[in-house]
Amino acid sequence: MEIDENYKPAVTEEGEEYYPNGFFVFNITKMLKFISNNPGIIELKKIKVKEHWSSFGVLNENHLDKVDIDKPIILAEINPGRYNVIDGNHRIEKAYRSGVETIPAYILTVRQHLPFFTTVEAYHAYVKYWNSKFE
Repeated sequence: MEIDENYKPAVTEEGEEYYPNGFFVFNITKMLKFISNNPGIIELKKIKVKEHWSSFGVLNENHLDKVDIDKPIILAEINPGRYNVIDGNHRIEKAYRSGVETIPAYILTVRQHLPFFTTVEAYHAYVKYWNSKFE
């Protein structure tokens, strides 16, 4: 994958939700808006909870009771063919604890989630990281 020298990051503004994954930060608010405004572009399917659940460490137990597990989570391809939850950790945790087998999820390929990095530096680093998987 080639680096787009004209890349414009999805800078997170006050009040917007973001997901930090180490150095890589995704603007979830802009991602959800894109998904909402472009139905059918991002795949929505049922995923198996046990295949994507992992111990998330600290969760807000009070918030857990309020989440709607029917609202889709977001999975992003972070390695070729490997997807991580970047939005919906509380939903997948609640589903797991409740014994629910599947929940809805938007599945974003690497090219689909690249526009939602919040810095140019993260975008460049991610493209280099991704390309290293094929060397």
